[in-house]
Formats: sequence, C-alpha cells, structure tokens
Amino acid sequence: MLPSSFLFPPIVYTGSMDIDGKPETEKEPEVYLSWSSPSRLFKRRDAEFYKTIGAIVFLLTIILVFASEFVLVLAMLSIVFLVYVLSTVPPENVNHRITNLGIESAGHYYRWEELSEFWFDNQWGQALLMLKPLFGTRTVILLGEEKKDKVRELLAKHIPFREIPEKTWMDNASSWLSSKIPLERPSPQ
Repeated sequence: MLPSSFLFPPIVYTGSMDIDGKPETEKEPEVYLSWSSPSRLFKRRDAEFYKTIGAIVFLLTIILVFASEFVLVLAMLSIVFLVYVLSTVPPENVNHRITNLGIESAGHYYRWEELSEFWFDNQWGQALLMLKPLFGTRTVILLGEEKKDKVRELLAKHIPFREIPEKTWMDNASSWLSSKIPLERPSPQ
C-alpha cells in the first residue's frame, strides 16, 4: 500500500510573495492609462474596389471551375464575402488599459513578461500600437485619440521600443503585391 503523501502530495506555493504575504499573481492591477478605440481598422470602400475584386474573382473562378477545384472556388468566395462584411460593418469600440502587470485590450491580457518589444505604425490615417510577443503573432491596438508619447513613455518602462520594426517576408510580400495590383486608387494626401 502506498503512503497517503504519495497519492496526495502537500500543496506548497513556490512563487514569489510581496510584502503583504499575497502571491504576486493576486495583486490588483494599478491602471496607468486607459482609453477606448475601435476594435479593428476600418475603411469604407468605393464601387471601384468592388468592381476590381469582382473582376479578379470572376477570372479566378472560371479558371478553377475548368480545373474542377470547386472547394477552392468556395474558399475564395467566402474570403470575398468576409472582405465585403469587414468593409461595410463598422467596428465596435473596445477599452484598453496599461497597468503595472501588463496591457489589457478588449478583454485580453498581455503580461509584460510575454511581450518582447513594441513600435508604432500608421495605416489608413489611424495610429497603431504594435506589440510583439515572445511567441506568436503581433498584436495590433488602435490608439484612437490617445497620444503616442504618453503610451511610449509608459510602455518603455517595461519593454523595449523599436523605432523601425523588422520586416518579415509576409510584410515584404504584401507590400510588393499591393504595389503591383492596386485594388483602388490611392487617396490624395
């Protein structure tokens, strides 16, 4: 017969404790900055955009039907439907908070230990905060009316700021494709 300590080992907390004797994970977050912004980028498209997409999809559909690739036709049509919905339905507003424990955005929490660096970007006239985690893909947070300098000052205390981010092969491929096949005329600036 096995001893009871083998079947039910004693529970011992090995994490760090603060002065009050509470584990650090139970600390209440201290909010440094909070703001509200749209949950995603949004840009209303004009008729020219939809005509260009329609022509490309029509040609690809004919080619794929002759090649008997009906599943690819369905996948392509579903992606076109998604693009249509995302460019006609405005995004909802979500709340963001920078705390002493990390960044909370739209109910998702990103701890400082999980983030490796951050930088700012602009797309479609909107300021973006880009977070690069240690593992996984980038996280994009729209700044809305919030000032970049204030956000940079708070984040730089915890994670490094990168002035010019590394370009991945996906960034280079999307830049090349959008320059070769423009779906709409560039807006005058």
